[in-house]
Amino acid sequence: MPVQFANPDDLYPIKTDDGADHKGTVFLKPAIDHPRMDIGRFTYASAHHPPKDWAFHLAPYLYPFSPERLVIGKFCQIASGVQFITASANHRYDGMSSFPFAIFGGGPLEGRPSMPGPGKTTRIGNDVWVGSEAIVLPGAQIGNGVIVGAGAVVSADIPSYAIVAGNPGRVVRMRFDAEVIARLEALAWWDWPIEAILAAEAEICGGDVEALEKRAPRTH
Repeated sequence: MPVQFANPDDLYPIKTDDGADHKGTVFLKPAIDHPRMDIGRFTYASAHHPPKDWAFHLAPYLYPFSPERLVIGKFCQIASGVQFITASANHRYDGMSSFPFAIFGGGPLEGRPSMPGPGKTTRIGNDVWVGSEAIVLPGAQIGNGVIVGAGAVVSADIPSYAIVAGNPGRVVRMRFDAEVIARLEALAWWDWPIEAILAAEAEICGGDVEALEKRAPRTH
């Protein structure tokens, strides 16, 4: 009999001891219906005070009409208090004033000199752990397997399997050497069938890349 695992289409993947939904943790793909957000399966977020609107809670400046997107991969873990500040929050700062005159009237928004141009999409890779109260700034590109420390402020591109901490966020160290990282990227375990992932749980959570390679599905 196969082991039962959480359904990625279920909003509340965790149950309390009495069988009720634990509403402080959600799978984001079923929780969010936003035209500018793309979220991978099994990615979850937690909140000490669960919001009614998870999209607004995580990315309050990403509007349905925003030109940029927020893209988050599979199997990411997003702690309480994390915010993604996307490009639509930006002000112009290349001139003498950053004041957004256009949003307070005086004519249409489009083409106004006080409005910044479209910004970059923010991309988060697969299996990324974003720690409590971390802030990801507009256009950040975070690779696979990255750990973002609690309270970090990330604005730069972060390579896969780095640990980043501080304000401004800086790479503290790499989790593995370059050869192992290349092998992990090639394995892309997050794209395996969930049955294969569960069968390889010990290897995925361990430190032996050769053992994990032996677990890779033949069709992958």
